[in-house]
Amino acid sequence: MGQFLKQTFASLIGSLAGLLLFSGLGISGLVWLLITATLPEKELPIQAKSILVFDLATEIRDSQLPTNLQQAIAGERQNTMTLRQVLESLEQATKDSQIVGLFLDGSKEGIGDSGYATLAEVRTALEKFRNHGKKIIAYDVSWSEKEYYLASVADEVILNPMGIIELNGLSSQQIFFKEALEKYGIGIQIIRVGDYKGAVEPYTRTNFSSENRQQTQALLSNIWQKFLTNVGESRKITPQQLQTIADKQGLVNPEEAKQSGLIDRVAYYDNVVAQLRKLTGEKGEQELSFRQVSLNSYLAKNIVTTKEDVSQPQIAVIYAEGSIVGGKGSIEQIGSDRFVKDLRQLRENPNVKAIVLRINSPGGSATASEIILREIILTKAKKPIIVSMGNMAASGGYWISTGASQIFAEENTITGSIGVFGLLPNIQKIANNHGITWDTVKTGRFADTDSPIRPKTNQELAIYQKSVNQTYDLFLNKVIEHRHLSREKVQAIAQGKIWSGTEAHKIGLVDRIGGLEDAIACAAETAKLGNNWQLQEYPQQRNIETEILDRLLKVQTSEQLTSLDPITVEFLKFKQDLADFQTLSDPKGIYARLPFNFDFD
Repeated sequence: MGQFLKQTFASLIGSLAGLLLFSGLGISGLVWLLITATLPEKELPIQAKSILVFDLATEIRDSQLPTNLQQAIAGERQNTMTLRQVLESLEQATKDSQIVGLFLDGSKEGIGDSGYATLAEVRTALEKFRNHGKKIIAYDVSWSEKEYYLASVADEVILNPMGIIELNGLSSQQIFFKEALEKYGIGIQIIRVGDYKGAVEPYTRTNFSSENRQQTQALLSNIWQKFLTNVGESRKITPQQLQTIADKQGLVNPEEAKQSGLIDRVAYYDNVVAQLRKLTGEKGEQELSFRQVSLNSYLAKNIVTTKEDVSQPQIAVIYAEGSIVGGKGSIEQIGSDRFVKDLRQLRENPNVKAIVLRINSPGGSATASEIILREIILTKAKKPIIVSMGNMAASGGYWISTGASQIFAEENTITGSIGVFGLLPNIQKIANNHGITWDTVKTGRFADTDSPIRPKTNQELAIYQKSVNQTYDLFLNKVIEHRHLSREKVQAIAQGKIWSGTEAHKIGLVDRIGGLEDAIACAAETAKLGNNWQLQEYPQQRNIETEILDRLLKVQTSEQLTSLDPITVEFLKFKQDLADFQTLSDPKGIYARLPFNFDFD
């Protein structure tokens, strides 16, 4: 018994000592342990005659995502890069004598959600690399259209013998909720201005209206024509020939692809590796490896972020990516309060001489858009502010663009959509069907107008329509004032109609065709900075220490998605459509937004 008590006491003392040790370490000690675990291994310098490997499964975003702690602890790299990181890496590699070629590796999963406007900028950087005399080799088991859009730049495009090339054109599918809402007893009342404001159609129709179908067809045709032109020039095939292939074949097998000039060679991956080994000058037995450096690793080795030099003027790039909402918003939204605060700080920072506003947004809250625009106008009064439109800058995204000194867009940017709508849901029927009723006491006819428990009366709808009309007129006036266009012209190109960057340039909605780097160069020129400036990006990514602390104090979970079957993919799209209801938070219930999740493939 005495021995048992001794062992028990010793165990208790050991446990208390461990607890005291842990307490002594505290949160900071645990953070230090985690940081130590996440430090990358020391990497060797880039060897001479190396191949830069561009994994086409990399998702290219405008701004950085928060650090993925789970991947960091596991020692994995996020397969995501910003557009500027990709462009900077390719520019550096173009000049780097250690890099003798580029391998576009499409053998993994697809190119993700990167839009054609983003890919157009990357494609231009690849052309510069090739024109500098360095070889580009592209390989895939099966080329999707987005992947092939980049791969067509290569000196040699290679396809696996079991592969195919997708060349069947672009399509856009819209989900419609009307009958589902009616079935489950959820009422939706719509108020809008503009024949082309298609964002409301999912709730009022079961298919495209003729106006929305017309504008969507025109937009897809413009983007597809850009695809045909670019690919045709690189592959020495006319757009008409490419269109014939799309209409008659759609999915092209390897031999047909070679005969038509879409690819140069049919080969296996090991054959491609052997070719790359010749390029690097490696000898010996053939192996499934070659002297290489990934685009991500090359960025870490060569693109060094310089510390802020207060003596040197700065150009600030601030990212507006996601739906526009009131308040702070989430990390993937443009929260008006947070964005205005960041913009105000840049305006008041004497070191910042010019600002580039990169917009990639379908719009959102009209009120939040106007709040942001006001801050942009105040900023422009003190220093140049140049807008660079990404894949889309439409509706509210265009609203906030109008106050800029200059607006840049890619040819396949989606923009315009100058129109507004109101969405008024009610749950009366579904509640009544389940035995739930309400009664109301009020002191005025319209005291419960904002209640979601019943439909709006005709008088109330008239009030909302008046508010929507006023908001639409405000939108028009902003475009008229800041774009220096006549009212007649703006009224003709508004009404919620969407435009490609090419068409928007023709009608005066944007000033110049060009990408992010062009906008940055314009900012430097407008501010008369010459070559004496440095670039800063906002919002700046939080460091790993801050991320670890946040996760310790508030546990978060995230879905890690790998390859998905087509049904699951469609379900996730449906889930995202439903999630967009959460962005409908405008205090007046009025929105300037594209059709939800406007996408095409």
